[in-house]
Order: sequence, then C-alpha cells, then structure tokens
Amino acid sequence: MSFKCPLCMRIFSQRFAYTQHAQKCLKNVEVEVEEDDDNNDSEKYSSEMDTRSNLSSKYENDKVEVDDDNDVQNMSFDSIRSAISEMSLEDSNFENILDSSEEPEIFEEPKNLNTKTCTEFPNDAYKDLMLLVTKYKINNKGGNEIIRFFNKHSNLTESPLPKNIEQGRAFMNNMKFFNLEFSKVLITKHEDKDYFLYYQNLIQCIKNILTVPDITQNFALSYENYEYNRENTTTTDTLGKSQLHPIYITLGNIPIWRRNKQDAKQLLGYLPILEAANKDLVRDTFHKSLRHLLEPIILLKDGIDLFINNENTWFYPRVSTIIADWPEAASFCLVYKSSNSNLPCHSCLVKRENLANIDLSVNDVILRTHDEMRKHFENDTQRSVCIESVHNFFWDLPMHHLDLGLFRYQIIFTCDILKSQHVNGNKLVEEVDHRLAAIPRFPGIKIFSNGLQSIARLTASEYRSLMKVMIFVIDNLYDENNNEVDNFVNNDDLTKLYEYWNEMYILSRYEEFSESDLEKFNDAIHRWAQMFVKAFKFVSLSNLKLPKLHSWVYHIIDSIRSYGTINGYTTETYESLHKYFIKIPYRISNKKDVEPQLLRTIKRQAISIKMSQHSVNPAKTPRTCKFSARLFKFSLQDANTFFNEKKDSVDNKMQTGFARFISCLDSYLDLLDGFTIIGETQINIYGLVTLENGAIMRATNRYHNKV
Repeated sequence: MSFKCPLCMRIFSQRFAYTQHAQKCLKNVEVEVEEDDDNNDSEKYSSEMDTRSNLSSKYENDKVEVDDDNDVQNMSFDSIRSAISEMSLEDSNFENILDSSEEPEIFEEPKNLNTKTCTEFPNDAYKDLMLLVTKYKINNKGGNEIIRFFNKHSNLTESPLPKNIEQGRAFMNNMKFFNLEFSKVLITKHEDKDYFLYYQNLIQCIKNILTVPDITQNFALSYENYEYNRENTTTTDTLGKSQLHPIYITLGNIPIWRRNKQDAKQLLGYLPILEAANKDLVRDTFHKSLRHLLEPIILLKDGIDLFINNENTWFYPRVSTIIADWPEAASFCLVYKSSNSNLPCHSCLVKRENLANIDLSVNDVILRTHDEMRKHFENDTQRSVCIESVHNFFWDLPMHHLDLGLFRYQIIFTCDILKSQHVNGNKLVEEVDHRLAAIPRFPGIKIFSNGLQSIARLTASEYRSLMKVMIFVIDNLYDENNNEVDNFVNNDDLTKLYEYWNEMYILSRYEEFSESDLEKFNDAIHRWAQMFVKAFKFVSLSNLKLPKLHSWVYHIIDSIRSYGTINGYTTETYESLHKYFIKIPYRISNKKDVEPQLLRTIKRQAISIKMSQHSVNPAKTPRTCKFSARLFKFSLQDANTFFNEKKDSVDNKMQTGFARFISCLDSYLDLLDGFTIIGETQINIYGLVTLENGAIMRATNRYHNKV
C-alpha cells in the first residue's frame, strides 16, 4: 500500500510517514497564503479565514490515491486534515499535547513573520497565550489548537493572537532584555571542532537575583558572598557526542530559608566538555571556562555598587563556596579523581589506608594549601602530591567545598547488613519498606527491596525525609540473639547510629556557631563516626576508605571557622533547576545544534516569569505565614461561651489551650504598640501553618488519621 500527497505528489509507503509529511506540507501551503496576507496591511482577519477556506476548496476535488493491488481509496484534502487530527488523538493522550517529542520544536525563525526587536507583546491576549504556552510547556501542536479554538469562538474581525505558535516563539526570541541575554565565547578548538562557553555576565546575574520580589528585604548588608554550584554532566544528544555542564550561582547574603528557593538562584552558563584523549587539555579547557565566568569579579579592584533596599550599597564580592559531588570537586581542585589514589583527599595529604581512621593526630593531617600545591606544580613534583599537571585557576581564590553525601552510604550499608547478617535478611528488608510505607510521606515506597538502583534515584529531599524517620523504622527491627554471623551488628547499635546521625545533623543546621557550639558539633561528629565505622567497616568493600568520611571528620569544623556555616548547602534546589534549565528545554528541542535552542527556551521561560511578576496584583499583601485547615471560628466577645460548648468534644491539650487563650491574647496585645480591638472581632483557629521557610507546624494530634 502506498500513499500520495495531493499537494506535492510525493508517494509514501507508510501511513505514519505520510501523515507527518501531510501536516508539514499543509502548513507550508498555509504559510504561503499568510505571507501574501502580510503584504496587504488593509486585509482583515475575516479575509484570512476566507482565504484558508478557499484553499481547502481548491483541493476539495483533489484525490489521494492509495494502491494495494486493486484496493483504491480516495481522500479529499479536508479528509486528510481530519484523518491527521483523528490519528493524533488516537495515538496520544493529553500529556502528549503538553509535552511531546513527536513534533520537536524547530527554533529556526520562520521567514516573513514581521518580528522585530521589542520589550512588550503586541497586546494582552498575545502575551497571556505565550505565557501560558511557555509556563506549561505546550508544544506547537497544542498551542496551535488553542489559537484555532480562540479564533473560532471569539467573533473578532481581526485576531489578536499570532498566526501560529512558531510565530509567537520567534517573537519572544527577538524580545530584547539586557538582563536576559546569553553570550558565547570560543574556549578552545580541538580536532576541527569549536568548543564554546555559553554564559551570562556574572554581575548581571547578581542583579537579576536582587530584582526578585522580597529578596532585597531579606538581604544581609555584609560582604558579597557567592555560592557556586556545578551540576552533573548533561548529555545533550542521543549519541552522547555533546556534553554540557550547567553552572548556577546564588548569594550567601540571602537567608538560608530564602536562598534555597529556585528563584534565588541563577543559571550562569553552560561549560563545554571537551572529549579528548589528552586529559590535561580537557582539564585546562574546564579551568579556562571558569576563569572567563568569574572574570567580572576577579577584575574588580574597588568593589561594586549594588542597588539594595532603594539605595546604592558598596560591596566587595568573592566566591565563597562550591557545591559539587566528590568527582566534580576533583575537577576544581585538580587532584586525582580515583578514590584509589594514594592521596585521595582534596583537602589534605592523608594516605588512602588512613581514610577510615578517625583517631588521627593533628600532625597526620597535612593540609593541601594553595601555596604548597602551586610550589609542587612549579617544581614539577605534582605527582608526589597526586595533582594534575595543569595550573589551577582556584589557587588564587579562597573558598571551601562541601559534599554532604554520607547519609546515602549509611542507607546502603544498612541495607547490606540486613541482607547479609541475617537468615531472614530479605524479609527484614521488606519489613523496612513496609514500615516506611505506613508513613504518609512514603506511600507504597520500596527503597530497600529494590536495592541500589532505588537508593541511587532518591532526591536530596527524600534523603532528608528519611533522616527524620529511619530511627523509628530501624528500632526493634530484629532479634538481638540472632548473632550467628561474624561481626554481627546488634539492633541497638544500628538504632544508636541513626540517633547519633540526627544529633549531628541538627547541629550542622545551625545558622551561627559559637566556639562551644563547634566543640559540641565536633564531639557529635566523632561519636557518629565511631559508631559508623564499628557498624559498617566489615560490610564496606573498601573497609570504609571513603574520602567523604575523612573530609567530614577532619575538615568540616575548620571549614566552618574559615568560611561560615554549612546549613542550607543542599543540592535539592539544583536538582529542580537541572530539570528546568536542561531536561525540559532539551526534550522540546529538535536534538540538533542543541545549545542555541536551550538558550532560546530559557530566555522565553525567563520572559514568562518576568511578565508574570508584573501581572501580580500590587495591592495584595504578602503573608509571612500561610494558615490552613481551619478548626474553629468564633466571636471574641463570645469566646468563653464557645469554649464551654466545645470542651467535651476536644482533647486535653485543646482544652488547655482554650483555658489559656484569653490570657495569652492579652499578653500578645500588650506587645503590640498602640493596637486596640474595636467592635466585634472574629477569631479563627487553624490546624496548621506554613512558615516562610517552608516548614509546616501542626496543631493537631492526628496526621492522615494517624495519632
């Protein structure tokens, strides 16, 4: 069977190929007509509709011949359109309309779209449509259906919308905002291939963050302090030939609860990843890119004036922290990446056999200072300290690196202990999952039963949730007398391990440290580390020769003394940013020459956010706390009567609250300068409140019907 297109007379052997071609061919014919319309300024929208109707009539009598022996089918032009539409509905669901790779977006701007550089949309309807399409990642097909629906039912003589979504996207691509523009610079050329760095100006990124509502109100007026995050490698084509590293920044002056929100971070750029046998060339390319990114603040000799809280304030900027995985940290420090290196720690010169030793003396921990590493490089003795033969750009910048991935090891080793040290190990693992699944936050989850693959897929948020509950999940999990295995780990020790972890983790979340706090934190680290080594040393294939463990025990306290607290240095937000800036833009690209397409998509996303912020009602009062789940509502004047009526239907804690309500309210009103209650006042009592840092406080004894 074959299929012939009535427009260009091409013949196809497969129906799918024919329908795909017919869509594009039909669109091309319509664009030709639209181009003619564009040349006549006086032509109205109704004339355009007539033209399209005439176009359909022109081909009404044309036939599509489908031959299969004596089998001949005749299809009109309108039937083609209908068949294509029906096949699209049959072959896809609603989510395919919102996000589909079936019709990848081509970022080449269509000709004769009359686009021009501007900063505003032609009208509000045009703007609302494009913001909708951009926000919800609606593809061209779905967006065009919205336009057709609007044009059909609006009864307007001239449509305010673009003729198609491609035109709308091209219009947004041509919009000019000085704070949303990406640049590119050639970093190196290798084997006739150019490697470009795509980036935004660092100072402009800082200013962009400071334009976000409520950022400046929560901005600490101290030295400028940048967190610098390098995300994991992103493969940007299906053959793996092109790779990019996204780089993000945020400001350390912003309070932790606000800094960990997505809009408090900026995409700084995409680093090119050179594929070459010469690894020193790869490393040199990486550091050249970083130098170019950070050059705006390196060249600052006298600081910078930034507009904060309605006034210009002088700052002296510096990069303070790099958040990265351990292998990526090796790229920054240029130490050998292998954990089997003789000196695997990028902070000191500890030998590999001492990584699990938590009783090292101060003399055993010789720090890798910038000056010492530079001397080894200049004297060509870099191999003796296990660093690469490349000049390290960061030798000129003081900062510290954080990697807080130890809890993942604790989960993995716990799973190994349960499976290997007990006859019914698999049943114990299933029991752990069963206990987790009984917690409303983990419905139906199977973390341990599915092994390392499931554990590796956990996000930072899920790990943090596990921290809170694992002590209860592990407690009384198995019989202490079942110790027929060598190096048996009893249940009490395993429970204490998670208890010590929680104590250590709570201390790590401090926003300020006194010297006594640091001593307490150091004691908690060593107490946990001793139990960690005792429980898992014989389970670990490397006998716990983990650089992360060594770094946490011996370097984190000094790092806090030198550079400040570690609270809030989480990769959770960056994981969502990776999806927002990489995965989604890549999925809607045509997978060819990806980098420019990613940047255009990101620009449209930024325009959408910028325009949406302008659309917010300025009269709306922002709330620090969000109350929900209202329990009671009553008049203040009738409070005692209300309490008496409800006292038999509430628990003891609520009765205590009722009894103390009036006195507590009086104390609160005394704190408010000049505040008085006039007339009848309604009181609302809520079951929960969401604080400004996202934490939820509950005022009930039950959660999801569980006490």
